[in-house]
Amino acid sequence: MRKHWTVLAILVAAFLAVLVIVPFFVNADSFRPVLQQKATAALGRQVTLGHLSLSLFSGSLEASDIAIADDPAFSTGPFLSAHKLAIGVEVAPLLLHRQLRVTSFLLDSPSIQLIHAANGKWNFSSLAGSSRAPSQQNAPLPDLTVGELLIKNGTATLSSLPATGKPFVYSSLNLTVKQFSFLHSVPFDLSASLPAGGSLTLSGQGGPLSQKDAADTPFNATLQLKHFDPVAAGVIEPGQGISMLADADAKVSSDGDNLSASGRVTASHLQLSRSGSPAPHPVQVDFAATDDLDARSGKISDLAIHTGSVAVHSAGSFHLTPQTVLLNLHLNAPGLPIDQLEELLPVVGIQLPSGSQLRGGTLTTNLAISGPATALSLAGPVEIDNTLLAGFDLGSRLQGLNLFGKTNGGTQIQVIRTDVNSTPALTTFSNIFGNLPQIGSATGSGTFAPSGALNFQMQAKVTSSNTAGAVANQALTALGGFLGSKFQKNTSNGIPLTITGTAQNPIIRANMGAMFR
Repeated sequence: MRKHWTVLAILVAAFLAVLVIVPFFVNADSFRPVLQQKATAALGRQVTLGHLSLSLFSGSLEASDIAIADDPAFSTGPFLSAHKLAIGVEVAPLLLHRQLRVTSFLLDSPSIQLIHAANGKWNFSSLAGSSRAPSQQNAPLPDLTVGELLIKNGTATLSSLPATGKPFVYSSLNLTVKQFSFLHSVPFDLSASLPAGGSLTLSGQGGPLSQKDAADTPFNATLQLKHFDPVAAGVIEPGQGISMLADADAKVSSDGDNLSASGRVTASHLQLSRSGSPAPHPVQVDFAATDDLDARSGKISDLAIHTGSVAVHSAGSFHLTPQTVLLNLHLNAPGLPIDQLEELLPVVGIQLPSGSQLRGGTLTTNLAISGPATALSLAGPVEIDNTLLAGFDLGSRLQGLNLFGKTNGGTQIQVIRTDVNSTPALTTFSNIFGNLPQIGSATGSGTFAPSGALNFQMQAKVTSSNTAGAVANQALTALGGFLGSKFQKNTSNGIPLTITGTAQNPIIRANMGAMFR
């Protein structure tokens, strides 16, 4: 037994000696020109490698540096650079026959520059395609298969040409591609960290590589976003009034010509207006869209915002520009229960008077939504029916003429309808008609500024069908007899009112000057 252990020890020692000594006698760097030439031909970009050394322990050639040139139309710097590249090889053919058979690539901590031009092209669009020499551009892609392609702890910086904002940075980027090939569909898994603590994962199948435009390579995958903050990430500029923390689950696929995506976004602390405030609970948004990759435009077949047990649906089209996404949507909401919608009102900048709440009733609207995604305009009719503005006593809030008593229990609203035209600069309400059974009716128009300031000119007609209205009409008749014919004439069509202040603290005054003109 002692002899056996001695022999085994000698064999182990000899094997370790081979692992340590052989690399000194193998000039691994002699393979560098061949590797550079093959990589340059395959990618259609100049590839440079640093000094190559052989590691028998890992069965790989290790390059101290690597750089892949960028498309000169985009940048003179490298598209990809890394301090270390490990190239897995079959050791026996390399040592015995000096044959180079690559089994894997591992890029450690690479830096990748992704640049998007105004015409829709990417700086990687020409990889393995049009950037080749003219004599090679129509040549078929190499039938290269590598068992595994790995990127570990990389950084990818996304920018535009010309620059339209600060670059978006993906850190801790990890990519695994099994049986990598230009000519076949291959499985991949990608993960990355996003600014402000967000994360992204993408898993699926991709390929074969499009020789015309690498960005048009077909794929299908599942996408997950966690804790994505578009403001902190620089996607949305601060001060736009739009903010959220978003989680998303989606299915994304492309056939090379059209990209389709569907899934759900769960947005916490959602705010969509400068004058708005964040939603108290997460808001779920389901979406389904298609994108024509060449035209850079597409269709949104459904965009459903869920609140409570109801959903507000819209559909339309979009167009991608270097600066933003232009939307053209139509929202149709017939008879939605207000109780379910009330939480969304502050999100879009609609504030109720302090201490008040809408109870019961329905909202109906038919809106056209257009413009940049971060500065949308809305236009169309809005109607509210059979609700109660609890906690707001309209009768006692009227200043200038104390004609009404308290509207106990709040203000009943039989109907309010108006045409809305809202832009980031101002929201205008025209053709206002309101019927408040406890008091009467009102018509007029007005504006609501992003600062929250109100400026409305209204004409109120008092009803005699209830006690408060009858008392008010009697008071107006008595005042008319005392104040003269001008007062009677100017109030015959109603009491002129001005509404100023803010939505949370409106100031409602009878326009006494207009009553005597």
